[in-house]
Amino acid sequence: MSHGFLALAIVAAQCLLLLAMACSLMRMVRGPRAQDRVLALDALYVNAMLLLLCIGIRTGSALYVEAGLIIALLGFAGTLAFAKFLLRGEVIE
Repeated sequence: MSHGFLALAIVAAQCLLLLAMACSLMRMVRGPRAQDRVLALDALYVNAMLLLLCIGIRTGSALYVEAGLIIALLGFAGTLAFAKFLLRGEVIE
């Protein structure tokens, strides 16, 4: 009973994460300002990381967890670079 419920919950979470990624992508394309686009990109990489973690739970593979960690680190660094660029106009001082 609980195994079937867990499988159903993971599939539901994956569908909702895909929907959240679509909403973030739409905000990234239609965002009125650059700050909105950077925030949408940040939300997009967080949702992608969570989707990979859900796939890892579903398949039982640790490879997806490692890929999620890499996406989290690179996404955080990218968000910092974009924020610094928007704030000062240059990334490297």
